[in-house]
Amino acid sequence: MEKRRLIFVTNDDGYLSKGFRHIVELAREFGDVIAIAPERVQSGMSQAITINSPLFLRTVEESEGVQIYAFSGTPVDCAKVAFDHVLMGRKVDLVLSGINHGSNAAINVMYSGTMGAAIEGSFYGVPSIGLSLDDHDADADFEGAVKYGREIIASVLEAADRLPRPLCLNVNVPRCGVEEIKGVRLCRQTRGFWREEFYERRDPQNRKYFWLTGAFQNAEPEATDSDEWALANRYVAVVPVQTDMTDYRQLSNLEGVIK
Repeated sequence: MEKRRLIFVTNDDGYLSKGFRHIVELAREFGDVIAIAPERVQSGMSQAITINSPLFLRTVEESEGVQIYAFSGTPVDCAKVAFDHVLMGRKVDLVLSGINHGSNAAINVMYSGTMGAAIEGSFYGVPSIGLSLDDHDADADFEGAVKYGREIIASVLEAADRLPRPLCLNVNVPRCGVEEIKGVRLCRQTRGFWREEFYERRDPQNRKYFWLTGAFQNAEPEATDSDEWALANRYVAVVPVQTDMTDYRQLSNLEGVIK
């Protein structure tokens, strides 16, 4: 009897999110599933870990081929407790993180808890995919994300033995009907930054507080090989990401500056 694959699933929107339920069901099509997701929403946590508080793991669901846990930590905490405790000694074939409510294209990859967990999974030598839908609505339509997520997962698993490690893909699906999606594009990360606005308010005790908002500033709106362009033109954007943040362009420039 052929051994079934083992898929680890997590996210940053919490175990109750609609996107998480969709990705668990999607993962079941490819193997047995161990899913550990945060107890509450942990968006924007990036690679954050918990070091000054106890962490609590509880079972949410146990059924044939699926185990779901809720964890009191961050998305990266979820990945760490999976590989270094729950899954200790077991071979994991794939890490899936998502389906995130909202795009993680461009600089968002740096802030995203969804991508933080996917990147962490790749550190364990396992192919990892962060899957996001460009729609923040809690009741968003995930049909396109599931359809194209299924195709990308199948392709990665089929090629896993010949793809070098670490391997982590940042996959973003446009907000439109599944029939309107034009296909999949391999892209690079768009250059750009968030410019924040802080709205100052006063609470009933007259204490000052702030609400954070802002807008993404695309530094290259005409570029046609970027993930932002792909999403704007109704393509699924796939960006392979890495964690080596060395700016190799500046190494030679700094040789005469740093002595």
